[in-house]
Amino acid sequence: MPEIVAGVDSSTQSCTVELRDAGSGALLGTGNAKHPPTYPPVSEQRTGDWWRAFGEALARAVAAAGVDARDIRAVSVGAQCHGLVGLDRDGTPVRPVKLWNDTTAGDDVRRLLRERPQESWVSEVLLPLNPALTIAKLAWVATHEPENLARIRRLMVPADWLVFALTGEHVTDRSNASGTGYYSAHEARWRADLLGRHVSDAVDWDSLLPRVLGPQEAAGTVLPAVAEELGLSAGVVVGPGGGDQHLAAVGIGLREGEVAFSLGTSGVVLTPAGLPAGPRNWTVDYVCDTTGGYLPLVCTLNCTKVTDRFAYFLGVDLPELDELALSVREPAGPVLLPYLDGERTPMRPGATGTLAGLRSDSTREELARAAYDGVVQGLVRGAATLQELAGRPITDRVVAIGGGARSRAYRQLIADRCGAAVVTLDAPEATARGAGIQAAAVLHGATVADVRDAWSPAVASTTEPRVPGPLGLDPGFAELSDRIDDWYFGR
Repeated sequence: MPEIVAGVDSSTQSCTVELRDAGSGALLGTGNAKHPPTYPPVSEQRTGDWWRAFGEALARAVAAAGVDARDIRAVSVGAQCHGLVGLDRDGTPVRPVKLWNDTTAGDDVRRLLRERPQESWVSEVLLPLNPALTIAKLAWVATHEPENLARIRRLMVPADWLVFALTGEHVTDRSNASGTGYYSAHEARWRADLLGRHVSDAVDWDSLLPRVLGPQEAAGTVLPAVAEELGLSAGVVVGPGGGDQHLAAVGIGLREGEVAFSLGTSGVVLTPAGLPAGPRNWTVDYVCDTTGGYLPLVCTLNCTKVTDRFAYFLGVDLPELDELALSVREPAGPVLLPYLDGERTPMRPGATGTLAGLRSDSTREELARAAYDGVVQGLVRGAATLQELAGRPITDRVVAIGGGARSRAYRQLIADRCGAAVVTLDAPEATARGAGIQAAAVLHGATVADVRDAWSPAVASTTEPRVPGPLGLDPGFAELSDRIDDWYFGR
């Protein structure tokens, strides 16, 4: 009888399920179902829509693979990070889930930063405080909906809720815990004192927090009624789960000295590394990975939606926008600071996009390049910071993942800015793939790192830099960023 594992990616846009052979890692089938769209600054979804999409995606994956769902032996869930899920005493959400890209907590973050400076947040929880974090959303609820805060009996983030729906267990993993803003990753403990000090002192926070599982520790097994609903056998093992980018790093086999550019609704640049001995940079999230180590990353709020919007402005589709941008080889023409919906790194929740350097002879091609290059330079700035903290080059291998990695223009400009070849891998659903790796590790009593290495994906494409050089920014982008900061902060 075959053994199958299911890897789940519950993202902002949709749910994807991959079914893989539990021994070889061979892909058997994939299914996908959409989530309702969101429109920041208010970005909310309902857990019921996640469950519907998960059920549909699982059924489609089973149909695509031509297998029996009863042969699935283990499931693991990766999902969007930071979102606030609060359940009442009956296990019902007290309100719609505020997602990571909901920026309505900007005023609450400014208050929290007056109460505790940024360097203290970075020292205590290894994260710079920003509106994406769960603690910021809790502060918003405390200010605007105190009656809902008082009703919460279980506190969790999106991946935790899906694990809870499958198993009935209130648990999380290190990667998700480390992105909340109230977990000290380096001390491996919750910081209920921060919630009491900065959100509400009238809540018994310790009783609301989930148990933190290790990288290969099972959350439990699928509840009998849920197994019947999904067509699964009894006793299906459920992994601890993880954040989307964290499991994507496992899915692509990322190791120290390598860097990944994740191009989706948000942009993320990440590299496995230890914690720096010296002062920590405010722009870096020192989150835990899903193998037992750390995964410092820099996240920007605006990525592929920027180029989507510029395609609309120019009246072209995305392949045409790619061609327009690639026809401009040298950095020239307009410069874009792509903060269309505010920004997370740097933290500019109320900012908007800025296009500078327009001339009467500016071309459509230059505008297209500016759109891609503005996004890329924001991420390359993050990569340069990560490299400095790592104390060694991180471009041994540069990997592009996410929907934007299908764009030749994104790959080419990353290669040009990094001065290194950019590869894509045979892992189009990296988060779901990483979740499948975790599921196999839990099922077989192996380590996630060992299964990651055994299932390392093949290279699908390589994009060489047009002009090799060091990792860096165009002076025009850096100058525009500095000037906008001066205006933003009233300097």
